Amino acid sequence: MPETPAPNDAALSVSDLAASLKRTIETNFDHVVVRGELGRVTIARSGHMYCDLKDQKAVLNTVMWKGQVDRLPFRPEEGLEVIATGRLSIYEGRSNYQMIASSMRPAGAGALMALLEERKKKLAAEGLFAAEHKKRLPFLPRTIGVVTSPTGAVIRDILHRIRDRFPVRVIVWPALVQGDQAAAQVTAGIRGFNAMTGPDRPDVLIVARGGGSIEDLWPFNEEIVVRAAFESEIPLISAVGHETDTTLIDYVSDARAPTPTGAAEIAVPVRQDLLLQTGEQGERLKRALARRTSQAKDKLNAARLPRPETLLQVKRQRLDYASASLPRAALALTQKARLALSRLVISPASLKSEIRTSKQRLRDVAVRARPALTRLMQQRATTLAAQGKLLETLSYQATLKRGYALVRDSEGKLIRSATPAASAASLKISFADGDVTAIPEGAPPSGATPKASKTKPKGQQGSLF
Repeated sequence: MPETPAPNDAALSVSDLAASLKRTIETNFDHVVVRGELGRVTIARSGHMYCDLKDQKAVLNTVMWKGQVDRLPFRPEEGLEVIATGRLSIYEGRSNYQMIASSMRPAGAGALMALLEERKKKLAAEGLFAAEHKKRLPFLPRTIGVVTSPTGAVIRDILHRIRDRFPVRVIVWPALVQGDQAAAQVTAGIRGFNAMTGPDRPDVLIVARGGGSIEDLWPFNEEIVVRAAFESEIPLISAVGHETDTTLIDYVSDARAPTPTGAAEIAVPVRQDLLLQTGEQGERLKRALARRTSQAKDKLNAARLPRPETLLQVKRQRLDYASASLPRAALALTQKARLALSRLVISPASLKSEIRTSKQRLRDVAVRARPALTRLMQQRATTLAAQGKLLETLSYQATLKRGYALVRDSEGKLIRSATPAASAASLKISFADGDVTAIPEGAPPSGATPKASKTKPKGQQGSLF
């Protein structure tokens, strides 16, 4: 069977085809500017950004490397319309074409304003603009820190205005106020001043730049700048743009100046006005002190003590009056005492009458006391007889008369049961009419047989056992 001839066209590998397509696309589309809406924005841990640029009909995968992402003047967010500049390329691993973006900006002022409004709502919801977080500015700072460009007209205006009003020490932290690196440098200036210690640390900060478009002022709308101003322990004055320009740092700062010159006016008072005010206050103090001294002198004159002779005159006159009336008062007192004494004198007749009255009263008392004493004695006798009968009834002799007896041992201790009675050597038995001595039956003899002894002549009783 004849062999099939090989085709004239050589087969390409997948890698060769992908590399050829990549060279073709990168050569023909090495610079493109694309407008579209951001979708699926992802910032990798490496710092590279992966996102989609899309419109109503197509989607373009877009990559931006870390170096370009750090220089973006805004934060890419999903839904934001942007204009991206870069080149097209192919990712050979998936055969996808993509855009390598070198720069990106919002598509017009309208997009920036929308982004600004959304960011403003977010920061306000976190409480960064709340009035309770505002710090009070010092009345007369010794050192002022200024974060701005050291070469612009802004710093010259601030220094000139401070020099005219009240010369104090000013420290300038150089920072870009426009462009991709402006936000980072302004943030570094605010945090750098707060990190300072010692006498060089400013008492108040001014963040300033001149007027410009919304794109020019955009670094002062970045979150890193706003959060650095909120975290500042040093009171901060924002002076960004002209009076009609508003940035997010104005909302978070402790005071807002319409212009950089106005920031200098807020930071320090007018020295000449203070001198004039101090002089006026000193004159008022002198007049008040002189008036108070005059009033105190008048009160002292009014309260001055009279001479000792004047004080003694009244006392001497009172003593003279008392000396003149003393003899009459003594005579009247003596007469009054004599009258009282005369009333106390007792005559013999009245004394005898008083004795007779007392004797009669004593006889009356004796007559009434004799029957009462008799009745009391009878009551006591009756009570005593009743108590005696009750005692006799309750005594043990009455119990013995009813046929009972008391049994004691030889030592006189009362025996209440048979066991100790059987073991006793002898027993003493008490009856109502006398006592007898007995020996329990079975007790060992101790000599001659004891005879019953009769302690009372009324009778005799032998052993009970």
